[in-house]
Amino acid sequence: MPDTFYTASPHWGWYIVAYFFVGGIAGGCFFIASLLHLCGRPEDRPVVRLGYYVAFAGAVVSGVLLTLDLTKPLRFWHMLIASNTGVPLLKPWSPMSVGAWGLLLFGAHATLAAGGALAEDGRIRWRPLAGMVSGAPGMIVAALGSAFGFFLAGYTGVLLSVTSRPVWADSNLLGALFLCSAASTGAATLVLLTRRRHDAHPATIAWLSQFDRTALVLELIVLTLFVASLGTVGRVFLGWWGAVLLGGVVGAGAILPLVLESRRSHDQRTPVRAATLVLAGGLFLRMAVIFGSEQVRAVGSGVALP
Repeated sequence: MPDTFYTASPHWGWYIVAYFFVGGIAGGCFFIASLLHLCGRPEDRPVVRLGYYVAFAGAVVSGVLLTLDLTKPLRFWHMLIASNTGVPLLKPWSPMSVGAWGLLLFGAHATLAAGGALAEDGRIRWRPLAGMVSGAPGMIVAALGSAFGFFLAGYTGVLLSVTSRPVWADSNLLGALFLCSAASTGAATLVLLTRRRHDAHPATIAWLSQFDRTALVLELIVLTLFVASLGTVGRVFLGWWGAVLLGGVVGAGAILPLVLESRRSHDQRTPVRAATLVLAGGLFLRMAVIFGSEQVRAVGSGVALP
């Protein structure tokens, strides 16, 4: 049994669950958009722009959620600026400081990419912004923003891993698990939105669905390895949150969407149903991981569940 069981819980609530969920979608959407931007075809451009829009909105919402979770939200800027000198403040040894800067840098690149997408859409007439989705500047923004998107998507799992709480500190796979989930929920979000906008090429939608299926399979593999790596602590998932993990994440959030997609039904509602289930599974995953740790406590040399 690990010696981390006597530490206090950070008592994270729904703001953090929502932050992890929305941040993952934002990072996943930017990565998919940048991949299509750098390697896709001209007919992929509507989805590229849509991905950048979602990434920008997700970065803004993530910042708001993270700020609201603080005891004193108005002092959020203290995580970025030294209050006594007014100079930028980065603490490489602090996961929270690194995370705040990572979110800020991702948001900056998402803003540039979204601005360029608006210019390409003809909604903003400003030539410098148009370069953010074309030529060398656009490629640089896509590549760097994708790296920061990867960071944002996987960092939330790494942040939990470096704490001293049960479940979180007992596996090194949380970052990889959240990264796979970000890829699947990002693709699912784009599938849902393209169905509403009706401007995406059928080949691009088919590619998104295939990307989502691949991400779901990887997520199932990593999730299995994650639970197996917990050892004795894995008993936490025999209770209520275990039912959420098995039924909500594995069953409804991964296996059922894979089954629906494999049938290749001509019903236009099938991709929408599958994508909705994937998003629900992504939310349930973060709920089970975050709240599941709360119900573990130490009794002597063993593990007990309340």
